[in-house]
Amino acid sequence: MQWVFIIITGIVFGLGAVLLVKAGNPGNYGFCAACHLRDIAGALGIHRVATLQYVRPEILGFVLGSFILAKTSGEFRPRGGAQPAVRFVLGALMIIGALVFLGCPLRGILRLAGGDLNGLVGLAGFAGGILAGIGFLRNGYNLGRSQVYSGAGNGVGYLAAAAAFVLLAGVVMQAGFLNFSAKGPGAMHAPLLVSLILGLLGGALAWKTRMCLSGGLRDFILVSDTYLLKIYGVIFLAAFIGNQYFGFFKLGFAEQPLAHSMHLWNFMGLFLVGLAATLSGGCPLRQLIMAGEGNTDAMFCVLGMLAGAGISHGLNAAGSASGVGMNGQIAVVAGLAIAAMIGVAFRQKVSLRTEG
Repeated sequence: MQWVFIIITGIVFGLGAVLLVKAGNPGNYGFCAACHLRDIAGALGIHRVATLQYVRPEILGFVLGSFILAKTSGEFRPRGGAQPAVRFVLGALMIIGALVFLGCPLRGILRLAGGDLNGLVGLAGFAGGILAGIGFLRNGYNLGRSQVYSGAGNGVGYLAAAAAFVLLAGVVMQAGFLNFSAKGPGAMHAPLLVSLILGLLGGALAWKTRMCLSGGLRDFILVSDTYLLKIYGVIFLAAFIGNQYFGFFKLGFAEQPLAHSMHLWNFMGLFLVGLAATLSGGCPLRQLIMAGEGNTDAMFCVLGMLAGAGISHGLNAAGSASGVGMNGQIAVVAGLAIAAMIGVAFRQKVSLRTEG
């Protein structure tokens, strides 16, 4: 049964991403937690880049799919309280690093499956960041355990799903409180219903399988567990086959869609994502899934990612097809320093007892 879910999840995310591109999403941009959250941040006015404004239904589907399956299976347990402010900061760092690379780790896999070898450079950096994060874990890093809410506190667990529903209603009605791009990547999107259905399926399956690339690499390094990595292997194969079938595959580094070839900063951007993801307990996609299932710590991390998108574009620190400017390079280095300080500051204190 485990293999069934691995294969189905891989096909939904891999082939589904290619189908979203075929239906209107930008190239190699079928699913991307970071870029899609960046577009949502633009739609909400958190940044003012006119070409990057759209409420991506895929993200809303991730949250709602997770919420629905957790609720119907009786495993919806609102919880939180484990350093939410720190998780907010780590979420911002994740998105800053991802926007330098121009994609989350999942998009790194999808870009590679489309022939974009810059994805391989970025994923190498992501693995390096996870190794660095594991170093902090082995030295006692811990943000503490989330506490299950009781009584009236249970209501906060519904906030992410409620927000996703409000945004979904807003995009259906073209509500005035949202911005919509008239051109550029924000104006390129699959039909709402297609995006939402694939997002709902992806959210439900990601919740069921606990899909997370940073967690998969961490588990492989620490205990040689390949369960989560198998999902991403199927995603790559499904996307590779889909790209070949539709003629989207283009091998090389140059002139790839929504990408650049500054190798150092592709590497360092996802290095920051890998480090922040390990310290926060999950990659950008995993944070969205946990938010949907009622984890308020993950909600703060998602809010941090939205804020990080605003910071990144407000400071002109995001990558572009022409590369990564000085502001982006400084942002990554500063982000790594902040993440390292968090890793050191939140080591568990070991009390020594003297026996007499």
